[in-house]
Amino acid sequence: MKEALIAPSILSANFARLGEEVDQVLASGADWVHFDVMDNHFVPNLTIGPMVCEALRKHGVSAPIDVHLMIEPVDRIIPDFVAAGATYITFHPEASPHIDRTLQLIRSEGCKAGLVFNPATPLTYLEHVIDKLDMILLMSVNPGFGGQSFIPSSLEKLRKVRQRIDASGRDIRLEIDGGVKIDNIAAIREAGADTFVAGSAIFGAAKEDDPNRYDSVIAKMRSQLAAADG
Repeated sequence: MKEALIAPSILSANFARLGEEVDQVLASGADWVHFDVMDNHFVPNLTIGPMVCEALRKHGVSAPIDVHLMIEPVDRIIPDFVAAGATYITFHPEASPHIDRTLQLIRSEGCKAGLVFNPATPLTYLEHVIDKLDMILLMSVNPGFGGQSFIPSSLEKLRKVRQRIDASGRDIRLEIDGGVKIDNIAAIREAGADTFVAGSAIFGAAKEDDPNRYDSVIAKMRSQLAAADG
């Protein structure tokens, strides 16, 4: 299984100090920056667009930026996020009438492409497009808002996707998003995830005036991941 990566979701960050927040969380050991892009249409919330991604790149953020599109339609906005500096772009199969074409669009623009599965979305799409995926993202909550509780049945779904990835022999990351915390990250790792999105569990961790406030929570997550790996 691939090296475990931690991808804090800026949905839970302080947007008045976003550049500083991202700098601090990366300095504390995070690997990626995760963007939750919502349109108040596909999901009942409205968040951020390509300008924020571009602003973080101009601020000096060089870590991979992982853009999760919870919008419909998706094709129009993909080139904008590519130009803004995205590394990975993932979307929901329900949001594109031509999933194969959308995946090809992301890759043709120079980004890595992924498909996102809500808790009740079937995995059958993988039968047709797994050869075009760089990442599979499983939602362990219903998308729309941060701070929700992990849905336990997500563990079995993770195991099924891990089996499919391993059987394919392809270089595909398996990401989990929703309710990931110190006390469940080991079980999620054991089920097959290698990339872990955490928002409120990290950005809500400690006092805002402490520049090292993310060190402890990320270190504890790393410790749990190491224990899961044996």
